[in-house]
Amino acid sequence: MTSSTQGTSANDRVAVVTGAGSGIGLSVAQALSEQGHRVALLDRNIDEAQRVAEKLSADGTEAMAYQVDVTDRVGVRAAMDAVRGELGPISIIVTSAGVETFTPVTEISAEEWDHIVAVNLTGTFTSIQAVVPDMIEAGWGRIVTISSSSAQSGAPNMAHYVASKGGVIALTKALSFELAPQGITVNSIPPSIIDTPMARKSEADGDFPGVDVIASMTPVRRAGLPSDVAAACAFLCTDNAGFITGQLIGVNGGWYM
Repeated sequence: MTSSTQGTSANDRVAVVTGAGSGIGLSVAQALSEQGHRVALLDRNIDEAQRVAEKLSADGTEAMAYQVDVTDRVGVRAAMDAVRGELGPISIIVTSAGVETFTPVTEISAEEWDHIVAVNLTGTFTSIQAVVPDMIEAGWGRIVTISSSSAQSGAPNMAHYVASKGGVIALTKALSFELAPQGITVNSIPPSIIDTPMARKSEADGDFPGVDVIASMTPVRRAGLPSDVAAACAFLCTDNAGFITGQLIGVNGGWYM
């Protein structure tokens, strides 16, 4: 394993990706590995995360998988400590872990509301809070949150999801002001329709018209791919993006809803 004393050049930093076992998080992990970073893949599904880590390792990246539920504050901090011990101080984090459900506002239970907020908003905050000290010590850091275009436009039967992702945008703005003087940028990507396993599951469950139907409404006439989000994310994690902070980088095919 790489010791925590190894230097962190522009193409050799430690990047943490939550929700890295599938979808957007998987593609982000791949993109960051292609930049030469050591990558820690955090996911509740350790089998998926391990599969991705093994593939990245086979391609020459130093990658490790960790089983983490982002609603577990103690577990998140323990995972970040493990990352430091095995890969080194953390310079980059992308918070991709998230869940969605479709429920009319009159039927959202307290438990369902709390769960969505705990994963999407509180889990984002907890993950970031656990790594910021490393970035402050280094005088350099990159934080990218994955929010949602629905937080900008609204969406039916998703009041809890929209509120949680709106909170992610507000959190991004607040942290960008607080951390900028210390060399840390904080930006958010609010994707529109992205063809992910989660989106396809919602389609199969009949919760929305369908990936291809929604995609036909975008100006580019296609759904986004996880790699589209990953490309924007990877740029935001470079030295070249040092003057970009507190921004929403819409990866949405021109669909501003």
